[in-house]
Amino acid sequence: MAHDVVIANGVVVDGTGAPRREADVAIDGDRITAVGDLSGVAATRPIDATGLVVTPGFVDIHSHLDAQIGWDPIMSSSCYHGVTSVVMGNCGMTFAPVRPGQADVLAEAMETVEDIPASCILGGLPWDWEGFGGYLDAVERMPLGLNTGGFVGDVAVRLYVAGEAACEPDFRATPDQLAEMAGLVDDAMRAGALGYSISRSLFHRVPDGRNVPGTWAPPEEFFAIAEPLGRLGRGVLESAPRYNHEETNASRVDEELAWMAELSRRTGRPFC
Repeated sequence: MAHDVVIANGVVVDGTGAPRREADVAIDGDRITAVGDLSGVAATRPIDATGLVVTPGFVDIHSHLDAQIGWDPIMSSSCYHGVTSVVMGNCGMTFAPVRPGQADVLAEAMETVEDIPASCILGGLPWDWEGFGGYLDAVERMPLGLNTGGFVGDVAVRLYVAGEAACEPDFRATPDQLAEMAGLVDDAMRAGALGYSISRSLFHRVPDGRNVPGTWAPPEEFFAIAEPLGRLGRGVLESAPRYNHEETNASRVDEELAWMAELSRRTGRPFC
C-alpha cells in the first residue's frame, strides 16, 4: 500500500541531536510513519529531496505575531524559514486580559514596543474577548497555517488590574491587586497559556514615553504574580530584562539575573 507522501534522497536532521544521515521519510495523514531506506516504496505524492536537508519544523520561541495571526494565517515570513510553530506573548506584551473598550491601550503599547501599527492591530483582530481563555478561543477559530501558543503577559495583566497608573515609576501593587493579578495568571494557565512573560527593558515604552508596566516593579511582585505556575507545576517564564541603569547605563546584570533565578527557584519553573 502506498504512503501518502515519501520524501526521498534527502539528508535527515531529526532534531534529536543524532548525526545527520541520508534517509527517506514517509508520511501518512498527519504522522511520520517511516524513516529509512524507502527506495522502491510507492507514494501518492513522491518528493525528491536530493541535495536538500529534511528536518522537523522549527519552533520560534520568541515572536510577536499576536496580531498578525488575524490577517496573515501563514504568519510570513516565519513560515518561509521552516517555522511551523510560534510562541507569542513575549516581553509581557499580550492582548489579554483586556477590559472592554481598552483594546487601544494594548495596541498602542505594542506599536511603541514592537513597531507594529496600532491601526493594523485594532483592525486585524476581532477583540471579542476579555480573559486570556477568550483570546485563545478567538485564535483557535482563525484559519491558521502554523501552530501557535502564547504567554500571558505581565504588561496586560497590570493594565487590566491597575490601568495606566501601572506605568508610573513609583507604582506599587497592593496586596489585593497582586492577588487579582495572580488570579488572572492562574486563569490563563488553566486556559492553555504556555507561561508568564515580563518586560523590564528600558527600551519598552508606552506612547507617552513612560516605561511599560512592570519595568520598575520590585521582584517580590513577580514572585506573587507567578505563584500559580509553581502551584500548578507547569509553564515557563520569560523576561525582557533590565540589564542597565537608566541614568548611568552601568550594568546591573547580576542584580537582574538574581531575581530571575530566585523566581525560577520559587516556582520550580524554567526561564526561556
